[in-house]
Amino acid sequence: MKKILCLALSILALTACHKERPSYIVQVSLGSWNHADYTAAQVISRIDTVSSIIPVGKVIIGWTADKAIYREVGDYLHSKGIKMLLWLPVFAETEGVCDNSPAVDLWGRTPANYDLAAGEGFRFNCPSDPRNVANVVGIYDRLFSDCGFDGVFLDRIRSQSFVGGVSGVLSCGCPICRERYAAEGVDLDAVRAAYEASGDSFFDVTAGSADDSFFDVTADSADDASPAVTAYERGFHLSNPIAADFFRAKEKIVSGSVGAVADSLRGRGLEIGLDLYAPFMAPFVGQDYEILSEHADFIKPMLYRKTFAPAGMGFEYDLLRKAVPDASGYPAIEMSAEFLDSQLDAMAPYPCEKYPGIEINYRKGIVPTSPEYVRESLEHVMAHRFQGAVLSWNIMEAPDSHIAALR
Repeated sequence: MKKILCLALSILALTACHKERPSYIVQVSLGSWNHADYTAAQVISRIDTVSSIIPVGKVIIGWTADKAIYREVGDYLHSKGIKMLLWLPVFAETEGVCDNSPAVDLWGRTPANYDLAAGEGFRFNCPSDPRNVANVVGIYDRLFSDCGFDGVFLDRIRSQSFVGGVSGVLSCGCPICRERYAAEGVDLDAVRAAYEASGDSFFDVTAGSADDSFFDVTADSADDASPAVTAYERGFHLSNPIAADFFRAKEKIVSGSVGAVADSLRGRGLEIGLDLYAPFMAPFVGQDYEILSEHADFIKPMLYRKTFAPAGMGFEYDLLRKAVPDASGYPAIEMSAEFLDSQLDAMAPYPCEKYPGIEINYRKGIVPTSPEYVRESLEHVMAHRFQGAVLSWNIMEAPDSHIAALR
């Protein structure tokens, strides 16, 4: 009897260890709606290589409309026990497959965009228009519902960022959004007037407590942390109450619409993952981690320290400081491993599964990563004992040296 009990305990211990073992999610960027940059065979070969080194649990792939690629890749993945999730943009990049109402700023102008590559123009649509929400679900139903996907990974679930300057974050100001903000007690004309009267100081922030609602990233700060990192761990909040109310309402409106898309797709039996800005920048683009995590199976904060393009942490923060140079409270921040830890701590409290996104691809001048960077980033991510990590943002562009760094 004693031997049986010991055997049972050993099995339970092994099972627990297996459950705690981190898993990886791999992202595959196939190209624009009408053109696939890779064949199914190329994708399968790369995933086969990666999965021989680390445990791959899911593959996020999209968003070309070529069904044959997904079916072939899906057959391979499912034979290996790996889930396939459709990479689906929500409030941008959908103009090639449906008609949407665009977002405008508080002056009725279209915010500037950022042309990264074909099919990646970062031109954002109104987050409040029910037609835009329905269109996203319709894209899945019309183009992808018969391709064997196990879930959907929702990208572009935000407004424009400081890529469009102040205009980008003071959006959307269309008639539908005006009604939504009014329902939240925010008069967009008053917000516009407050910004015009105060200029950059509209965006002043001060170090706050753990109870502050804006930049509420609450982690215990180490005694030897840099001032910038310590401040962000304790939280920042907007000094101007009109600004604070606007961004609070924006988080609720944008994140609520994302939740509606997620819930509709979940009703089709699909797993839901969400692509998020780093916690310290998320409020500016309307992403409320608390609301969004309630509609997701997992979240993937983009903790990109080496991406000089939208969503790169340093890239976006530098654009903020350039857009409002006279705003107070924004210290210089080094995109160090220490700062990465602060953002990992900030995402810890939310109830869904957490897979931080780390760049593993390389593009000269845009994503100048190295094997050392990949190794360092993953070591810090895994030290936080989340469910795993996402190898971003395109495994097909990862050099062999970066893949070898996964060992």
